[in-house]
Amino acid sequence: MQLEDARAEYLAYLVAERGSSPNTVDAYERDLGRYVRFLHERGVDDAEDVGRGDVEAFVAEFAELDYAASSADRALSAVRSMHAFLLAEDLTTRNPTRDVPAPKQPARLPHVLSIEQARALLEQPFAPTAAAQRDRTILEVLYGCGLRVSELCGLDLRFVMADEGLVRVLGKGSKERVVPLLGAAASALEEYVRVWRPQLARVGRPEDAVFLNRRGGRLSRQTVHAVCERYGRLVGIEGLHPHTLRHSYATHLVEGGADLRVVQELLGHANIATTQIYSNIDRTHVRWEYLNAHPRAKA
Repeated sequence: MQLEDARAEYLAYLVAERGSSPNTVDAYERDLGRYVRFLHERGVDDAEDVGRGDVEAFVAEFAELDYAASSADRALSAVRSMHAFLLAEDLTTRNPTRDVPAPKQPARLPHVLSIEQARALLEQPFAPTAAAQRDRTILEVLYGCGLRVSELCGLDLRFVMADEGLVRVLGKGSKERVVPLLGAAASALEEYVRVWRPQLARVGRPEDAVFLNRRGGRLSRQTVHAVCERYGRLVGIEGLHPHTLRHSYATHLVEGGADLRVVQELLGHANIATTQIYSNIDRTHVRWEYLNAHPRAKA
Protein backbone atom coordinates (compact mmCIF):
# COMPACT_ATOMS: atom_id res chain seq x y z
CA MET A 1 0.00 0.00 0.00
CA GLN A 2 1.34 3.42 -0.96
CA LEU A 3 2.31 5.52 2.04
CA GLU A 4 0.17 8.48 0.98
CA ASP A 5 -2.84 6.15 0.70
CA ALA A 6 -1.98 4.59 4.07
CA ARG A 7 -1.87 8.03 5.67
CA ALA A 8 -5.24 8.99 4.21
CA GLU A 9 -6.76 5.67 5.31
CA TYR A 10 -5.52 6.13 8.88
CA LEU A 11 -6.71 9.73 9.13
CA ALA A 12 -10.15 8.67 7.92
CA TYR A 13 -10.17 5.98 10.62
CA LEU A 14 -9.35 8.58 13.28
CA VAL A 15 -12.33 10.68 12.21
CA ALA A 16 -14.91 7.99 11.48
CA GLU A 17 -14.18 5.29 14.05
CA ARG A 18 -12.08 6.85 16.78
CA GLY A 19 -14.01 10.11 16.84
CA SER A 20 -10.79 12.04 17.37
CA SER A 21 -11.01 15.80 17.82
CA PRO A 22 -10.18 18.09 14.87
CA ASN A 23 -7.06 19.29 16.70
CA THR A 24 -5.83 15.73 17.16
CA VAL A 25 -6.48 14.87 13.52
CA ASP A 26 -4.68 18.03 12.36
CA ALA A 27 -1.64 17.20 14.51
CA TYR A 28 -1.50 13.63 13.18
CA GLU A 29 -1.94 14.89 9.63
CA ARG A 30 1.05 17.24 9.97
CA ASP A 31 3.33 14.65 11.60
CA LEU A 32 2.40 11.87 9.19
CA GLY A 33 2.70 14.20 6.20
CA ARG A 34 6.23 15.01 7.27
CA TYR A 35 6.91 11.29 7.73
CA VAL A 36 5.67 10.38 4.27
CA ARG A 37 7.71 13.18 2.64
CA PHE A 38 10.81 12.09 4.56
CA LEU A 39 10.45 8.48 3.38
CA HIS A 40 9.77 9.59 -0.21
CA GLU A 41 13.12 11.45 -0.18
CA ARG A 42 14.75 8.18 0.93
CA GLY A 43 13.14 6.37 -2.00
CA VAL A 44 10.50 4.57 0.13
CA ASP A 45 6.91 4.97 -1.08
CA ASP A 46 5.26 1.72 -0.01
CA ALA A 47 4.29 1.02 3.61
CA GLU A 48 5.48 -2.57 3.26
CA ASP A 49 9.00 -1.38 2.43
CA VAL A 50 9.48 0.76 5.52
CA GLY A 51 12.16 -0.62 7.84
CA ARG A 52 13.16 0.14 11.40
CA GLY A 53 16.16 2.11 10.13
CA ASP A 54 13.86 4.42 8.18
CA VAL A 55 11.79 5.17 11.28
CA GLU A 56 14.90 5.74 13.42
CA ALA A 57 16.32 8.10 10.77
CA PHE A 58 13.04 10.04 10.78
CA VAL A 59 13.23 10.45 14.57
CA ALA A 60 16.93 11.39 14.42
CA GLU A 61 16.18 14.20 11.99
CA PHE A 62 14.34 16.08 14.75
CA ALA A 63 17.52 16.24 16.83
CA GLU A 64 19.59 17.29 13.81
CA LEU A 65 17.22 20.20 13.22
CA ASP A 66 17.27 21.14 16.94
CA TYR A 67 13.65 20.28 17.57
CA ALA A 68 12.62 19.50 21.14
CA ALA A 69 12.59 15.83 22.10
CA SER A 70 8.88 16.20 22.88
CA SER A 71 8.21 17.05 19.20
CA ALA A 72 10.04 13.93 18.06
CA ASP A 73 8.19 11.86 20.63
CA ARG A 74 4.83 13.17 19.42
CA ALA A 75 5.69 12.44 15.79
CA LEU A 76 6.90 8.94 16.63
CA SER A 77 3.64 8.30 18.47
CA ALA A 78 1.69 9.21 15.33
CA VAL A 79 3.89 6.99 13.17
CA ARG A 80 3.56 4.07 15.58
CA SER A 81 -0.21 4.43 15.65
CA MET A 82 -0.45 4.45 11.86
CA HIS A 83 1.71 1.36 11.42
CA ALA A 84 -0.17 -0.49 14.17
CA PHE A 85 -3.42 0.35 12.37
CA LEU A 86 -2.06 -0.89 9.04
CA LEU A 87 -0.98 -4.17 10.60
CA ALA A 88 -4.29 -4.67 12.41
CA GLU A 89 -6.20 -4.08 9.16
CA ASP A 90 -3.94 -6.52 7.25
CA LEU A 91 -2.75 -3.71 5.02
CA THR A 92 0.88 -4.57 5.86
CA THR A 93 2.55 -7.68 7.24
CA ARG A 94 4.80 -6.07 9.88
CA ASN A 95 5.22 -3.03 12.12
CA PRO A 96 8.65 -1.39 11.67
CA THR A 97 8.17 0.85 14.71
CA ARG A 98 7.85 -1.97 17.26
CA ASP A 99 11.41 -1.79 18.63
CA VAL A 100 12.18 1.87 17.93
CA PRO A 101 13.07 3.56 21.25
CA ALA A 102 11.45 6.82 22.23
CA PRO A 103 13.62 9.94 21.90
CA LYS A 104 15.66 10.53 25.04
CA GLN A 105 14.32 13.45 26.99
CA PRO A 106 17.05 15.85 28.13
CA ALA A 107 17.65 16.07 31.87
CA ARG A 108 15.88 19.11 33.21
CA LEU A 109 17.95 21.33 35.41
CA PRO A 110 16.15 21.90 38.70
CA HIS A 111 15.08 25.41 39.58
CA VAL A 112 17.39 26.99 42.13
CA LEU A 113 17.43 30.25 44.04
CA SER A 114 20.21 32.74 43.58
CA ILE A 115 22.27 33.45 46.67
CA GLU A 116 20.58 36.85 46.84
CA GLN A 117 17.12 35.25 46.76
CA ALA A 118 18.10 32.79 49.48
CA ARG A 119 19.38 35.63 51.61
CA ALA A 120 16.18 37.66 51.09
CA LEU A 121 14.06 34.64 52.01
CA LEU A 122 15.92 33.88 55.21
CA GLU A 123 16.60 37.43 56.37
CA GLN A 124 13.07 38.75 55.99
CA PRO A 125 11.36 39.72 59.27
CA PHE A 126 9.66 36.88 61.14
CA ALA A 127 7.13 37.62 63.87
CA PRO A 128 8.23 36.86 67.47
CA THR A 129 5.75 33.99 67.79
CA ALA A 130 6.33 30.27 68.19
CA ALA A 131 4.75 29.44 64.79
CA ALA A 132 6.66 32.13 62.87
CA GLN A 133 9.99 31.23 64.47
CA ARG A 134 9.33 27.55 63.74
CA ASP A 135 8.75 28.52 60.10
CA ARG A 136 12.00 30.49 60.01
CA THR A 137 13.85 27.47 61.38
CA ILE A 138 12.22 25.18 58.80
CA LEU A 139 13.52 27.39 55.98
CA GLU A 140 16.98 27.63 57.54
CA VAL A 141 17.27 23.85 57.99
CA LEU A 142 15.94 23.01 54.52
CA TYR A 143 18.49 25.33 52.92
CA GLY A 144 21.27 24.83 55.47
CA CYS A 145 21.16 21.01 55.56
CA GLY A 146 19.64 20.10 52.18
CA LEU A 147 16.91 17.92 53.66
CA ARG A 148 13.98 16.43 51.83
CA VAL A 149 10.52 17.35 53.19
CA SER A 150 10.00 13.83 54.53
CA GLU A 151 13.37 13.99 56.29
CA LEU A 152 12.56 17.31 57.89
CA CYS A 153 9.14 16.13 59.09
CA GLY A 154 10.67 12.89 60.40
CA LEU A 155 13.42 14.67 62.33
CA ASP A 156 13.38 13.80 66.05
CA LEU A 157 15.10 15.63 68.90
CA ARG A 158 17.43 12.71 69.53
CA PHE A 159 18.78 13.05 65.99
CA VAL A 160 20.06 16.59 66.62
CA MET A 161 23.68 16.51 67.81
CA ALA A 162 24.07 20.22 68.38
CA ASP A 163 27.31 19.96 70.37
CA GLU A 164 28.94 18.18 67.45
CA GLY A 165 27.36 20.40 64.81
CA LEU A 166 25.62 17.43 63.18
CA VAL A 167 22.16 16.09 62.52
CA ARG A 168 21.27 12.46 61.80
CA VAL A 169 18.81 12.08 58.94
CA LEU A 170 16.63 9.11 58.01
CA GLY A 171 16.47 9.23 54.23
CA LYS A 172 15.01 7.16 51.40
CA GLY A 173 14.87 3.44 52.05
CA SER A 174 15.43 4.09 55.77
CA LYS A 175 19.08 4.85 55.03
CA GLU A 176 20.73 7.04 57.63
CA ARG A 177 23.23 9.77 56.93
CA VAL A 178 24.81 12.50 59.00
CA VAL A 179 24.95 16.08 57.71
CA PRO A 180 26.55 19.21 59.13
CA LEU A 181 24.36 21.51 61.22
CA LEU A 182 26.29 24.76 61.32
CA GLY A 183 25.99 28.51 61.02
CA ALA A 184 22.59 30.14 60.68
CA ALA A 185 20.72 26.81 60.55
CA ALA A 186 22.33 25.67 63.82
CA SER A 187 21.62 28.98 65.57
CA ALA A 188 17.99 29.02 64.42
CA LEU A 189 17.41 25.42 65.46
CA GLU A 190 19.03 25.89 68.88
CA GLU A 191 16.86 28.94 69.64
CA TYR A 192 13.71 27.25 68.32
CA VAL A 193 14.22 24.11 70.46
CA ARG A 194 15.12 26.14 73.55
CA VAL A 195 12.60 29.00 73.34
CA TRP A 196 9.80 28.41 70.85
CA ARG A 197 9.21 24.66 70.62
CA PRO A 198 8.09 24.42 74.30
CA GLN A 199 5.32 26.90 73.45
CA LEU A 200 4.01 24.53 70.77
CA ALA A 201 4.33 21.36 72.86
CA ARG A 202 1.30 20.15 74.81
CA VAL A 203 1.33 18.94 78.38
CA GLY A 204 0.51 15.26 78.57
CA ARG A 205 1.22 14.73 74.87
CA PRO A 206 4.88 13.77 74.54
CA GLU A 207 6.20 14.17 71.02
CA ASP A 208 9.75 13.46 69.80
CA ALA A 209 9.42 15.46 66.60
CA VAL A 210 11.54 18.57 66.29
CA PHE A 211 8.95 20.49 64.31
CA LEU A 212 5.48 20.67 65.87
CA ASN A 213 2.14 21.96 64.68
CA ARG A 214 -0.15 24.18 66.75
CA ARG A 215 -1.68 21.11 68.40
CA GLY A 216 1.68 19.81 69.55
CA GLY A 217 1.86 17.00 67.00
CA ARG A 218 4.39 16.24 64.27
CA LEU A 219 4.33 18.71 61.42
CA SER A 220 2.90 17.50 58.09
CA ARG A 221 4.47 17.72 54.65
CA GLN A 222 1.56 19.88 53.50
CA THR A 223 2.33 22.46 56.17
CA VAL A 224 5.99 22.61 55.13
CA HIS A 225 4.92 23.19 51.52
CA ALA A 226 2.60 25.98 52.67
CA VAL A 227 5.38 27.58 54.74
CA CYS A 228 7.72 27.70 51.75
CA GLU A 229 5.08 29.12 49.43
CA ARG A 230 3.99 31.76 51.96
CA TYR A 231 7.40 33.14 52.86
CA GLY A 232 8.66 32.85 49.31
CA ARG A 233 5.77 34.96 48.08
CA LEU A 234 6.54 37.64 50.67
CA VAL A 235 9.93 38.26 49.02
CA GLY A 236 8.74 37.88 45.44
CA ILE A 237 9.49 34.18 44.90
CA GLU A 238 6.29 32.63 43.58
CA GLY A 239 5.58 28.92 44.04
CA LEU A 240 8.61 28.22 46.21
CA HIS A 241 8.85 24.46 46.75
CA PRO A 242 10.77 22.83 49.64
CA HIS A 243 12.80 20.82 47.13
CA THR A 244 13.97 24.09 45.56
CA LEU A 245 15.79 24.83 48.80
CA ARG A 246 17.46 21.40 48.64
CA HIS A 247 18.50 22.03 45.03
CA SER A 248 19.78 25.48 46.00
CA TYR A 249 21.78 23.98 48.88
CA ALA A 250 23.52 21.54 46.54
CA THR A 251 24.06 24.07 43.76
CA HIS A 252 25.56 26.68 46.06
CA LEU A 253 27.87 24.06 47.57
CA VAL A 254 29.16 23.05 44.12
CA GLU A 255 29.50 26.69 43.06
CA GLY A 256 31.48 27.29 46.24
CA GLY A 257 33.94 24.54 45.34
CA ALA A 258 32.56 21.49 47.17
CA ASP A 259 33.58 18.13 45.71
CA LEU A 260 30.75 16.36 43.91
CA ARG A 261 31.32 13.16 45.93
CA VAL A 262 30.91 15.11 49.15
CA VAL A 263 27.68 16.67 47.87
CA GLN A 264 26.47 13.18 46.90
CA GLU A 265 26.98 12.00 50.47
CA LEU A 266 25.34 15.08 51.97
CA LEU A 267 22.27 14.66 49.77
CA GLY A 268 22.03 10.92 50.34
CA HIS A 269 22.17 10.06 46.62
CA ALA A 270 22.85 6.38 45.97
CA ASN A 271 24.32 7.13 42.54
CA ILE A 272 26.78 9.89 41.65
CA ALA A 273 24.94 10.32 38.34
CA THR A 274 22.02 11.82 40.25
CA THR A 275 24.33 14.40 41.79
CA GLN A 276 26.07 15.27 38.53
CA ILE A 277 23.17 17.46 37.44
CA TYR A 278 24.53 20.05 39.86
CA SER A 279 27.82 20.12 37.97
CA ASN A 280 25.77 21.14 34.91
CA ILE A 281 24.29 24.00 36.87
CA ASP A 282 27.75 24.91 38.08
CA ARG A 283 29.03 25.12 34.51
CA THR A 284 26.23 27.59 33.79
CA HIS A 285 27.42 29.61 36.77
CA VAL A 286 31.04 29.47 35.56
CA ARG A 287 30.00 30.70 32.11
CA TRP A 288 28.13 33.62 33.67
CA GLU A 289 31.16 34.48 35.80
CA TYR A 290 33.38 34.36 32.71
CA LEU A 291 31.09 36.62 30.69
CA ASN A 292 31.04 39.15 33.49
CA ALA A 293 34.72 39.03 34.37
CA HIS A 294 36.82 38.43 31.25
CA PRO A 295 37.79 41.61 29.37
CA ARG A 296 37.42 39.94 25.98
CA ALA A 297 34.27 37.94 26.68
CA LYS A 298 31.97 40.49 25.07
CA ALA A 299 34.15 41.41 22.12
